[in-house]
Amino acid sequence: MAAIPASPPASGSGSVLSIAVLGASGDLSKKKTFPALFNLYKKGMLPKGVKIIGYARSAMTTGDFRELMKKSLEGKGPDSMIDSFLTNCEYTSGSYSDEKAYSKMANMMGENRLFYLALPPSVFVDAAKNIKHVCTSSKGFNRVVVEKPFGTDLQSAKKLGDELGKLIPEKDLYRIDHYLGKDMVQNLLVTRFGNKTFEKVWDKNSIASVQISCKEDIGTEGRGGYFDSSGILRDITQNHLMQIFSLVAMEPPKDLSPEAIRNAKVDVLRQTSTATPEQTVLGQYTAGNGKIGYTDDITVPPNSKAPTFATTVLNVANSRWAGVPFILKAGKALNNKKVDVRLTFKEPENALFGNGKVPPTELVYRVQPDEAIYKKMIGKVPGLTNNVHQTELDLQYNKRYDDLQMPDAYEALLLDALTGKRSNFVRQDELEEGWRIVTPLLKKIDKGELTPYGYPRGTRGPPQSDTLIKAVTNSTPGQYKDAYTWPRSNAKSLAMNNLLENIKMKKPFSVQKQKDAAALAAESTPTHYDTR
Repeated sequence: MAAIPASPPASGSGSVLSIAVLGASGDLSKKKTFPALFNLYKKGMLPKGVKIIGYARSAMTTGDFRELMKKSLEGKGPDSMIDSFLTNCEYTSGSYSDEKAYSKMANMMGENRLFYLALPPSVFVDAAKNIKHVCTSSKGFNRVVVEKPFGTDLQSAKKLGDELGKLIPEKDLYRIDHYLGKDMVQNLLVTRFGNKTFEKVWDKNSIASVQISCKEDIGTEGRGGYFDSSGILRDITQNHLMQIFSLVAMEPPKDLSPEAIRNAKVDVLRQTSTATPEQTVLGQYTAGNGKIGYTDDITVPPNSKAPTFATTVLNVANSRWAGVPFILKAGKALNNKKVDVRLTFKEPENALFGNGKVPPTELVYRVQPDEAIYKKMIGKVPGLTNNVHQTELDLQYNKRYDDLQMPDAYEALLLDALTGKRSNFVRQDELEEGWRIVTPLLKKIDKGELTPYGYPRGTRGPPQSDTLIKAVTNSTPGQYKDAYTWPRSNAKSLAMNNLLENIKMKKPFSVQKQKDAAALAAESTPTHYDTR
């Protein structure tokens, strides 16, 4: 990793690194950007003398701003460390089109400059104009981080990209999708291409289907007005899930350079068919489990058809993936919270075990919560039996690694931006291909041509989603219990349980011996931990 330029302890233009956060008084800055910067500071990842400048329309002094940020950092570290961090923070105010205000901010900055636009897209271009014409450093780097949404469809994404591209070179533009900062998403690249055993079976010859899921157990309260103008496809599927999809499906990059990785992602997106109504199920949550439905929220139009749930099937037209369905599933107010990637393998051509009743082998990346990689497979039941059962090979981060402190995704991506690592940021052509895939479907939704199915809050979503998944995979979703507990199996009881099954079919033992076997088998019945 490239080093962040060191800074002398001096302030103002004497410091080598300056970070300007535009929209500094907003929720994103308070909840994500400044806590991420503080964590980097706390870990010694920011150079001494770094200057962090907050810029927003709100009129306040630097002292007022520090107090505001102190509240947002409360409990995230020792008070003395927070105070030390805040001494590096200053504040200046102005509108996002005020050239004089930007000039004042520029005079506070050092040679190397990172601009973080925690702003709505409506002011991206105004901010970029003033950054280019007023705030550009002639001696160091000038990098601009922008937050989603990057448009609302393919046409608007192209328009915004063209406008920003005239002001900020693509090499200096860092479009942030925080899922690319999640450790397990980054581990997809490493485990897939760093292990021959994985890459050799990563294709249509071995894999029957791929499912990428983002389930949230909360609704849209507090942001219903914003969400209603976007819906779940714009909010999650087009960006977060599309990024994971491209990492799973792409061909091996020629090397690990940012452009090689992003080229491979763009290539597979270009080979991906557009989402269709026939292979999509939309849903909208209704009241359930004592909580209100989506349209019961006073910020949501009572006749809204905005989907809060979507399952859509994508197909990749290349030699690696032809015929393999990629299922992207996202929803709010569901029965649990998780993000995972599930690769389901084909059954062996010559199935010797289980009489055709053994569940399929699956490789699962659990992105959140509790990061893990596990492989579900069949194995022999230990003991005096030849029976088989489903078991797991698993890597749980919290059990494998001592003193584990997973960085927040924003923390990881800010460090990448500061060191010039662009591979975990979205390139313009990559963005456009993602929008191309979903825009035809979005146009039908916006015209009211597609009506979402209702599903009670706190459930799996509309049953039509399971029907679609079953149709494209020839398997039944949701066959596992919702409890997410890693099973511990008593080897003796497993053997006795299988022995008991055999007793029923063969010459029986005494009644007492059957009762003893049944009691022992009941001592440690394994619990399925997996959910779909």
